[in-house]
Amino acid sequence: MRLDAKYAIRCPNCGSHAERHHLLDSQLTRTQCPTCDYLMVTCSRTGNVIEAYSPGLYGYPH
Repeated sequence: MRLDAKYAIRCPNCGSHAERHHLLDSQLTRTQCPTCDYLMVTCSRTGNVIEAYSPGLYGYPH
């Protein structure tokens, strides 16, 4: 995968500093936070979630 753009953002889970990577070859966007271990990989074209991991956030309902 070719990394085409990297942005410093705030984590949508904990608010800490995180990174968003846009991978143009694979049309993926990966958001990751080293503080809380948040990960979200989406298709840049459709917005569909490919992979997600967010400790501390739980599915609905338990």
